[in-house]
Amino acid sequence: MKIAVRLDDITPDMDWGRFLKFKTLLDRYQVKPLIGVVPDNRDENLIKQSKDKPEDFWQYVKDLEKDGWTLAMHGVHHLYTTGKGGIFPLNDFSEFAGLPFAQQKEMLLQGRRILEERGIKTDIFMAPAHSYDRNTLKALKETGFTAITDGFGNRPYLWRGLRFYPISFNLRSTFKKKTGYSTMVVHTDTINEEDLQRYESYFKSKDAQWISFGEYISQPARRITIVAKAKEFLMAKGKYLIVKGRSRGK
Repeated sequence: MKIAVRLDDITPDMDWGRFLKFKTLLDRYQVKPLIGVVPDNRDENLIKQSKDKPEDFWQYVKDLEKDGWTLAMHGVHHLYTTGKGGIFPLNDFSEFAGLPFAQQKEMLLQGRRILEERGIKTDIFMAPAHSYDRNTLKALKETGFTAITDGFGNRPYLWRGLRFYPISFNLRSTFKKKTGYSTMVVHTDTINEEDLQRYESYFKSKDAQWISFGEYISQPARRITIVAKAKEFLMAKGKYLIVKGRSRGK
């Protein structure tokens, strides 16, 4: 199994100390990830005090791209405005799912403008909380996006005119697969030293071949069936219910 890495919640005011520690791991094992950049972060949970913050965040991001990292637009403000899980219901809240098409389109245009004013161009979308609906997909196509980093499966797939790059449903199970592609999702803002050791054990694992996200997106995408999409929805909903049940039991 070939596995790429995606990093969520990249903002000027994130916890840079944690991010840089994880970046050290990526550099050590020569893994070039996808990073989800929030164009105009207004989520207070992502605002941290960090002495390691670069002087010019946007130039830093562009330098990462020059070094082989891949960029995605991670929502617009990273604010959860609805209680909808959308068509990939890993959560029951969203920045986009449940909003009218026109509003979603304007949000996406705003996010693109902000990034492009800072010299960043991408056609990959990363939905906050993994939640989006059919209006999101339609708005993405009309605003120039061609790909989404989400879904389940072992290959990139095509659906509703967009390319989807699946994430791992369960890393332990993913490692056991002999063929295919997937993505490990990481939120560096929440990792600790124990997590770093665990991630390093993943990178050392002989059961996985770590690849750059650039290699992942170069793979051909296949059309997905309605049955497979229905299965994906049920898997996402099931995982949400399991996680929610565990949190209630604590």
